[in-house]
Formats: sequence, structure tokens, C-alpha cells
Amino acid sequence: MRDNSSATTLIRPVIPSRRPTGLWWGLLGVAAFSFTIPFTKLAVASLSPLFIGSGRAVVAAVLAASALALARQRLPHGLQWARLGMVAAGVVVGFPLLTSFALSTTPASHGAVVVALLPAATATAAVLRGRERPRLAFWFITGAGALAAIAFASMQSGGFGQLHWADVLLLGAVVAAAIGYAEGGLLARELGAWQTVSWALVLASPLMVFLTAIAMAQQPPSATPVQWAAFGYLGVVSMFLGFFAWYRGLAIGPMAQVSQIQLTQPVLTICWAGLLLGEALTWTTIIGGFAVILCAGAAVRVRLKPAPAEPSRLPVKSLQSAED
Repeated sequence: MRDNSSATTLIRPVIPSRRPTGLWWGLLGVAAFSFTIPFTKLAVASLSPLFIGSGRAVVAAVLAASALALARQRLPHGLQWARLGMVAAGVVVGFPLLTSFALSTTPASHGAVVVALLPAATATAAVLRGRERPRLAFWFITGAGALAAIAFASMQSGGFGQLHWADVLLLGAVVAAAIGYAEGGLLARELGAWQTVSWALVLASPLMVFLTAIAMAQQPPSATPVQWAAFGYLGVVSMFLGFFAWYRGLAIGPMAQVSQIQLTQPVLTICWAGLLLGEALTWTTIIGGFAVILCAGAAVRVRLKPAPAEPSRLPVKSLQSAED
């Protein structure tokens, strides 16, 4: 049989494997998010935290409403609005506002280490929301990651057991974002990925417009062009376009592998803090960040592994009848 015979000709698949594409889209989304904390730190030098946290959501809501109208997306219904409220409370309201106030008094690299707990916190929220029963190791590793983040924050605040209020805000931001990500991930299966984020932005827009008006009345916004550019990035990319790339990567998949790319985000954020803001990286920051990232990665991996199936056990009466 000849080599060029039809029986030996290799036929390429009609739909090629898109795994690398999903990973690249996910990495693009994480790269976009990695600038959020440094640019927030840059903007709070002149703009009020309330204006940054709420104003960026207003900018993103305008883009989201336009995208939904152009795509002619149907309205959510029933319980979906309540679930969108949870997403909006965590991702649109909670995380931006809490991080903006926290970064007004703490370095960006410090914030990046505490926020590095987010992947493990998101996995925990997904476990609780989905009523999963992960291995006991998951809870031990997640607890170790939380203790590592708290220990780092305490050491930076002056000693063990002395948390600064900014650290409390950062930990609250992690919890808020984890709940929003977990609920948003489930809701995206029904509404679509970017649609879920867009509807959450639109739903929260009346509150965020009100808070923006209060912030402008208290302190009229005034900043340098660079700081305005940082604010624009937070509204256009961090709150809107970044989710397009991130959720597209998750949709292409494989989701288990793409989701772990988020573990590179705190590393990138710490690098940007050093390069863009000139923050010195101490050994405490490096060791603390490594410990939190290691625990977060281990927690995500343990959760993704299926729990061992329990051997089936027949009732005692059935066993006795079988022996008879």
C-alpha cells in the first residue's frame, strides 16, 4: 500500500484543539486585572476613594448598557435578578470600594499579597454555593492560606495580632469578590459570561451614580493626566473589557486549567507595583506572597481533584440472605 494512499492519508480535524487559545485568553484577562491595584494606588493620590470605587463602575455600566443594547440581549427573569444582585454586591460594589479605601493608606504590593488569597476564597465560595464535599485537605490548605495572609498583614502592621483597618478592608474585598465570582460563574451558564457581568453593572448603576455624585460634592475630582488615565483604565479595562477576555478563556477551556492562571495575578501585580510605583520589595513581601500563592494553588488543585468514591456497602440482611 502506497504512502499517499487514501487509506493512510491523515485527515485533520474540522475543529482544531483550542486549548492553547483558551489559556491565552485567560492570561490576557489576568494581565488586565493585574494592573488594577497599582492603578488604584496611583489614582487615590489625588482622587477620593469613594469617587474611584463608584465612578469606575459608572463608566463600565455605560459600556455594559451599550453592549447589551447593541447585542439585543433579553432581560433576566425571576430569581436571576436576585442572583445578579449578589454578583453586583461582590464584584461591582464591594471589591472596588473596599480596595480603593484600603489602598489610600497601604502600598500596592502589600495589597497584592492579601488579595492573593482570592483564588482559594473563590474556590471556597464555589464549594459552599455548590454544596460540594471536598477532601479534608482542601479545608486545611485553605485555612493555612488564610492564616498566612493574616500573619503577613499583622507583621506589616507592627506585630502579630495587630491588623490595620486597611487589612480588614482588603480581606473584606477578597470575601466580596469570591462570592461574586462564585455566583457569577454559576449564573454565566444561564445568561452568558459577559452578559452576567454587564447586567450586574447595569443593576448596580443607580447606587454607583448616587455614590459618585456624593463623592463629587464632597471633593470635586482633580487629578493629573496620568491619574485620570489610571482611572479610565479601571473603568474601561478592569471593570469591563478584562472580563471579556477572562470569561472567554474560561468558556473555551479547559476551565480547570484556565482558572489556575489567576494564581499569576498577584505576582504580576507586585512586579507592576515595583516598576510603575517604585515600591521596594522586601523579603517579607516576597515570602508572604509566595506562601499565600502556594496555599491558594494547592487549594484550587485539591478542589479540582474528584473525591474518592466510597465503596458500596450492602445491608446486613442482604449479606446474610446471600450467604444462605
